[in-house]
Amino acid sequence: MIKNTTLLLLTMMLAGPFGLATAAEHDHGKKPEAKPYSYKTPKLNRAQIDTLLAKPENLLIIDVRRPDEVSKIGGFPVYLSVQAKELEAALPFIPKERAIVTVSNHAGRAGAAADFLAEKGLKVVGAIGSQNYEEEGGKISKIVPPVPKAH
Repeated sequence: MIKNTTLLLLTMMLAGPFGLATAAEHDHGKKPEAKPYSYKTPKLNRAQIDTLLAKPENLLIIDVRRPDEVSKIGGFPVYLSVQAKELEAALPFIPKERAIVTVSNHAGRAGAAADFLAEKGLKVVGAIGSQNYEEEGGKISKIVPPVPKAH
């Protein structure tokens, strides 16, 4: 009896994570649902960004992603790279006279960063996801990091 109970419990424990499929596992080909954009700063589309990019002297793009995300996914050709967690320390170095657009992959971190910068008095005009921009037909740049020099 104890052997049967032990065997049953062992079978149930092993079946839990591996043997029982969830509904999400059967949605082949579907993307996971993105969180709704819920920031005060407007989420910009490709046309709006292209209009701003036409006057680069008035624009500052702040990419809040990690460097590995920028090199893997790509981004806008000229930008200031400041990870979201380092924004407060970077405030003295951010030009106050330019319109600011923040960038992340799907605008989530960009929206949060944009709201933070706006609260600090900077001229934030919007946030965008580089992948959203690309999905709308925009061209993002693939940035290849330099190969480290051998010593």
